[in-house]
Amino acid sequence: MPVTVTRTTITTTTSSSSGLGSPTIVGSPRALAHPLTLLRLLQLVSTCVAFSLVASVGAWMGPMGNWSMFTWCFCFAVTLVILIVELGGLQSRFPLSWRNFPITYACYAALFCLSASIIYPTTYVQFMSHGRSRDHAIAATFFSCIACVAYATEVAWTRARPGEITGYMATVPGLLKVLETFVACIIFAFISNPQLYQHQPALQWCVAVYSICFILAAVAILLNLGDCTNMLPIPFPSFLSGLALLSVLFYATALVLWPLYQFDERYGGQPQRRSDPGCANRHPHSVCSWDRRLAVAILTAINLLAYVADLVYSARLVFVKV
Repeated sequence: MPVTVTRTTITTTTSSSSGLGSPTIVGSPRALAHPLTLLRLLQLVSTCVAFSLVASVGAWMGPMGNWSMFTWCFCFAVTLVILIVELGGLQSRFPLSWRNFPITYACYAALFCLSASIIYPTTYVQFMSHGRSRDHAIAATFFSCIACVAYATEVAWTRARPGEITGYMATVPGLLKVLETFVACIIFAFISNPQLYQHQPALQWCVAVYSICFILAAVAILLNLGDCTNMLPIPFPSFLSGLALLSVLFYATALVLWPLYQFDERYGGQPQRRSDPGCANRHPHSVCSWDRRLAVAILTAINLLAYVADLVYSARLVFVKV
């Protein structure tokens, strides 16, 4: 949704801006000297080096290694597409809203690379024996961290500021939508084993909460990326406020029920990590059930805070059509 941000007012418009104080030069070799283009070149190189180092020694076995490899390859490919579109001046031919797509992707890429920079060394690299493969894996982690910082810098540079013409996804609520969906995906990964929640209806409700809120936030993002916000039967600002309020209420129940039924003995939970036999022995490339339960509880609290902030910022925004 194309918008102009002026303090708490968001106004629909038809112009675009680079978010760096001056328009980006496109379709010309001069664009290579633009700070944002140089930053994207850094992203491209760092992700390319990361997956090349790992691929050269085959150091990505197991689900955690596969996730990290996918992250670096995916970020490299999409960043390359963005660079080609920018340098070729093909924004008008791109199927998605160019006001919203680059910053949405940059935010997701920063979170993806952050997760890979944490997961890969903690669940994979530390179990490798010393040698060439381990050295390559450590170097790949370093370049993954560089990519994470580069993507986060792009988000900081291109996010909405008062008086700038921008898309909804560049605003704080838009960026929070990205965080909310990403955290939900991590939760889904931790609850991939149905045995964690099938034995209690309250825990099944928590899984339903994670799914419903994820779908609604994803719909909001897709509507903006496709410039389809006018397809809703209700005004888009009302949809955003209702979505944030509903998600806060749903996640508040999940924050109470998930720890209660997972860690309280009165409800069949396991309060101590040592009570889970699967956590007795440390297995590489895997996470035991008790750790999964704890991770979901923490991520639920993080997402609740994100939705509360989303609700506060959404309530302060005023959309004015031009």
